[in-house]
Amino acid sequence: MLTLSPATRVFVALQPVDFRLGLNGLVGYIETVLGQSVLTGYLFAFVNRRRTRLRLVVFDGSGIWLATKRLEAGRFGSPDGSGVQGTLRPEELQLLVHGQEGRSRPGWYRR
Repeated sequence: MLTLSPATRVFVALQPVDFRLGLNGLVGYIETVLGQSVLTGYLFAFVNRRRTRLRLVVFDGSGIWLATKRLEAGRFGSPDGSGVQGTLRPEELQLLVHGQEGRSRPGWYRR
């Protein structure tokens, strides 16, 4: 279960990311492409090209967490915006992780 405070800043990469990068590759992506530091404690969200996987990266003060969710069917919603990064409110990230959005989600899979 993912618990975020209302003060948590959430950045989302608007372009799909190659998940073969792994943790070190994503940290490099955060620093070079997004222009942020992973050590700030902000949460960073990434999706793959097919939008079937979601990865979250966050520094908790003692280490860097990498969480991955793979969908069995369906796709994650697409964050809107232009550029390389956008922001989400913590409650919007919760909705994204659980497959719900403010608008309808046709094709979302739930067993």
